[in-house]
Amino acid sequence: MNYINKRVTDEALYIIETGKTVREIANIFKVSKSTVHKDLHERLLKIDKKMYKEVEEILKYHTNIRHIRGGESTKRKYLNC
Repeated sequence: MNYINKRVTDEALYIIETGKTVREIANIFKVSKSTVHKDLHERLLKIDKKMYKEVEEILKYHTNIRHIRGGESTKRKYLNC
């Protein structure tokens, strides 16, 4: 298994185990958000379709709640002023 395939698999296993966001995974694996996105949306599909489906559900969940997270972040920002 080459380095990229191992990273993609490790990222996928990590998101399945923890439910972390793309941003958090990027920080942990020391790559950009764009790289994580490409890894989980394109490369993983070619490596493991079953794992891809699990990851896709988690990513859809994060997409569905991002407006709530953004609102909470803005609220915290103004409460700390």
